[in-house]
Amino acid sequence: MPTRAPGPSDPVAVEVTPGTWFVPGWVNVAAFATADGLVLVDAGLAGDARRIHTAVRSVTDLPLHTVVFTHGHVDHAFGLRAFLEAGDRPRIVAHVGVAERFRRYARTAGYNAGINAVQFGIPPEAVRWPRTDADFAWPDVTYTDALDLEIGGETFCLRHARGETDDGTWVWVPGRKVLACGDLFIGVAPNAGNPQKVQRYPRDWARGLRAMAACDAEILLPGHGLPITGAARVRAALTESAELLEHLYDETLAMMNAGARLDEIIHTVRAPEHLLARPYLRPIYDEPEFIVHNIWRLLGGWYDGNPATLKPAPDAAVAAEVAALAGGPGKLARRAVELAEAGDLRLAGHLAEWAALAAPEDAAVHGARAEVFERRRAAESSTMARGVFGAAARESREATGEAPERR
Repeated sequence: MPTRAPGPSDPVAVEVTPGTWFVPGWVNVAAFATADGLVLVDAGLAGDARRIHTAVRSVTDLPLHTVVFTHGHVDHAFGLRAFLEAGDRPRIVAHVGVAERFRRYARTAGYNAGINAVQFGIPPEAVRWPRTDADFAWPDVTYTDALDLEIGGETFCLRHARGETDDGTWVWVPGRKVLACGDLFIGVAPNAGNPQKVQRYPRDWARGLRAMAACDAEILLPGHGLPITGAARVRAALTESAELLEHLYDETLAMMNAGARLDEIIHTVRAPEHLLARPYLRPIYDEPEFIVHNIWRLLGGWYDGNPATLKPAPDAAVAAEVAALAGGPGKLARRAVELAEAGDLRLAGHLAEWAALAAPEDAAVHGARAEVFERRRAAESSTMARGVFGAAARESREATGEAPERR
């Protein structure tokens, strides 16, 4: 088994059990040799198409028979180009929701390009988001709840689970004791709370994880991260991931039923430390606080319980009033830096943002805002938080005339 995730340019295919390969990268691909041809679970990023094709073809020349999309995210369902250019004509199988996701992606191309630039700290012009029908590999076969595919005398069991997406599929190959699960398991804390993306489904996700655990798989091939081998280890990873989501869901729901506001809930509900200590549940991509937000949105809507935010004044108007009361935007900005230096980064963020909204052309104010959000970024572990805070800091550095660093 690999001891590290190869770099994005490494064309590697690791045989995890006879005739079954794991192609690692930013997004992983699973390949299964059968008597009828090759089965792929996921296809990777468009930009990884050549690398994935090279890796697969380094270990097998079987014709590509079937490709299963575990969901329709751009990093999982857009890497078939090199196979198609080489003459393969596979059937594509996916949950029925994948086609609707593709249509939504085309409608929201501008928004999605922007938020992905923020999330990953890259220039917006570097994000190539699909916009036309020709950009998508449309499914040939779809299903709703469950579908068993007989390919080369073997059964590939496709099961639907809502989790990070509403179109999720996990694939169980009982003859090989292998699970390929896409983003239902990614080797870190579940991506169930992304603040810039559409609704996630933590409770349904936990059910899917427990259904996968019941398979007693000996090999788990995740959508991101390294494989897990050994039935006990696979079962523990899946059930503990479910336990984390169930805990956050149950605690949030209990406080909602007791009449708590969102503000109180997000500052009260915490994930169990023994679960966050697991190497496959570290909050380095998403984090529990964001999952709590998403549970509130799923169960209670967008109103946070604060009547002032139901029909709020414009942010800039609130900022101007607060700045006037404080003695000017400059005082707000200086106090924001003081709070940040003292370690109160959350409160500092509010003051820095008010100062910049009240004085959008003031370079000194933007310098303070940049300092505050650079400190915020440095203090965070999750990609989601670091991306948003980093974008705010770059925005203010640009407003001061500086050339901000991109990470």
